[in-house]
Amino acid sequence: MASATEIYSGAVDKGLEGVVACTTKISSIIDATLTYAGYTIEDLAEHSNFEEVVFLLWNNRLPKPNELEQLRKDIASNIKLETELVKVLKTIPTKNIHPMAWLRTAVSLMGLYDSQAEATTPEGRRAVAIRLTSKMGQLVSAFERIRMGKEIIEPVKEKSVAWNFLYTLKGKEPETDLVKIFDTCLVLHADHELNCSAFASRVTSSSLSDIYSSVVSAIGALKGPLHGGANEQVMLMLKKIGSLEKAKSWIKDALDNKEKIMGFGHRVYKNGDPRAKILATMSEKLTKKMGEGHWYEMSKLIDDTVQSEKGLLPNVDFYSATVYYSMGIPIDLYTPIFAVSRISGWLAHIFEQYSNNRIYRPRGEYTGNRNLKR
Repeated sequence: MASATEIYSGAVDKGLEGVVACTTKISSIIDATLTYAGYTIEDLAEHSNFEEVVFLLWNNRLPKPNELEQLRKDIASNIKLETELVKVLKTIPTKNIHPMAWLRTAVSLMGLYDSQAEATTPEGRRAVAIRLTSKMGQLVSAFERIRMGKEIIEPVKEKSVAWNFLYTLKGKEPETDLVKIFDTCLVLHADHELNCSAFASRVTSSSLSDIYSSVVSAIGALKGPLHGGANEQVMLMLKKIGSLEKAKSWIKDALDNKEKIMGFGHRVYKNGDPRAKILATMSEKLTKKMGEGHWYEMSKLIDDTVQSEKGLLPNVDFYSATVYYSMGIPIDLYTPIFAVSRISGWLAHIFEQYSNNRIYRPRGEYTGNRNLKR
């Protein structure tokens, strides 16, 4: 029988780059075009909202008006965190704890309070998905309130996921234009083909494990700085640079020292990330509105410098950092916010995996010692 080395030698690239692992109808990346179920991200960012995109990703089509209304009602009826769950959440450490580590634990705990957590029917799994999508933003805002020693604020059922996140985070009704911007951010981050965290969710669900376990796997993957953590690092870099006058020389020195500039380059996009273009426009408008236009100006200068020096283009993380910062969102919540949006895509991938399943079991090309004896 042929060995794994003989079968697979030369077939697998590091990081599985370019390897097609499954078929999917959820989203696609072709050159610099990102689509969700066939709709371009530019079209959806301009004309849709997050709830519509949730339905689109889960059903491979946009909802009819009555279907969208029903989805909103389902989200509204599930958005509040249960009293017993809140009691336990308040016992989880928050001091010197990364918010993604806390969120990973919170989602796992949430599954213990869900009587349908082990559901295997389409109806039961959809109910679990609704609860996760409804509550993810509430978990993130609860973390912030708990660590600041403040009371958790109840969401308003008649409002959207975006509105309720900003409201329960800050404790005051958000401005309409900020809600629209944040909602668009949720749309932009909802899915992205077979990214690291989506793949993690599919690998776990391919064993027919439950939805909560699959989502916790995805959160663990998103936590890493090479995936979801990059936007946080971008803002920390901007604050470290400090001023527009220092930006160009700082970046050039970093490049000369072969330091990685977070928020640039992408494994798939070679001609630019379409989400970055939309976020750049949002960053320019919002930073000026908030009287902090220097953050965008610094970002644009860094963008131009990295492009001219290295030929690298910004990805989704680069300009999302200044958008969130201008909204007054704590820097270490940027990655958890990613999860608030990406839960919709993870669930779509989990559903798709369940519907046409074969457990993932790749092979490894062995490069270790051979023929050893004791």
